[in-house]
Amino acid sequence: MTDTIADRLASLGHVLPQPAAPVAAYVPTVEVNGLLHVSGQLPFVDGKLVTGRLGEDVSLEDGTAAAQACALMLLAQVKAALGSLDRVARVVKLGAFVNSVGTFTDQPKVANGASELMVAAFGDAGRHARSAVGVPVLPLGAAVEVDAVFAIHPA
Repeated sequence: MTDTIADRLASLGHVLPQPAAPVAAYVPTVEVNGLLHVSGQLPFVDGKLVTGRLGEDVSLEDGTAAAQACALMLLAQVKAALGSLDRVARVVKLGAFVNSVGTFTDQPKVANGASELMVAAFGDAGRHARSAVGVPVLPLGAAVEVDAVFAIHPA
């Protein structure tokens, strides 16, 4: 089976990582009623977790790159669950959580790292609803966490 979405990502220089194993009592994905819900994914760059807080020790550029890394991990989880990214009919929603100080207000700019990757991968079907919120801490000290909902084609 070809995977044209994965091929498109590769042509843009993106490689899907190995899907991360859950770090607590949950599963990476749940498929129900034509939707695939993907648990929050953390940013791994070159195998290392991106940690820190925006507005303190993580730059806006590094935060945006971390959100993009979260999006790649989301897609790795989707591919593991569905066998092919081509089963995605639409990106429905992303939720971006940004570890940030109280005065940092550029959470939407950080979340664009994930949003822009979805549009690059899926075109118009990658346009989605989104939340981008600042939080005081994330699991393992991660700088960003992103979860998602995808509409999927039947198997």
